[in-house]
Amino acid sequence: MNVVDDSELRQTIADVLEGDIDKFEKIVQNYQKPIFRYCYHMLGSDTEAEDSGQEVFLKAFRNLTKYSQHVPFGAWLYKIAYNHCIDVIRKRKLARYLPFFYRDEKENKHIDQQIEANYFNEFVHRALSRLTTEERNLLILRCVEDKSYEEISLILNQSSANLRKKYGRSAAKFRKYYAQVKEVGLV
Repeated sequence: MNVVDDSELRQTIADVLEGDIDKFEKIVQNYQKPIFRYCYHMLGSDTEAEDSGQEVFLKAFRNLTKYSQHVPFGAWLYKIAYNHCIDVIRKRKLARYLPFFYRDEKENKHIDQQIEANYFNEFVHRALSRLTTEERNLLILRCVEDKSYEEISLILNQSSANLRKKYGRSAAKFRKYYAQVKEVGLV
């Protein structure tokens, strides 16, 4: 990820709002990979993640006037991504059974090979698929995306203290499910 400091980001946003829409590309370049990775983990499909990433940036561009600089821009963008992914999941009508990863068409795309090499594990996939969407989202934001509880609270509109408790319970459930699927898988 290209690192853009806060003052540069604020200036880029101001420039875009003043009509220099080409500068929005700098925002996209800075956040494109983490937003894609987040959508990929939430949706389990590289194609849906690519489409969703584009939609997230389109929604961010259209709603940039609503962005409040009291909230970190990344948290605002992840909130858009979260809401969009939830909409995609609802449209599938499979929220309870959402698989975490799929392996189809991965060999054809370099970025997918890197993601799969770094994140795909059959046991992890099975354990995560047993969690609710909310539990899975919390674990992804905290463990994969390395977000602080404060950032996650801004994304999910929940208190940090509440999220810490939910994270503890979700992590415990994940460890239990992981042990179960690994035991079955090794037999």
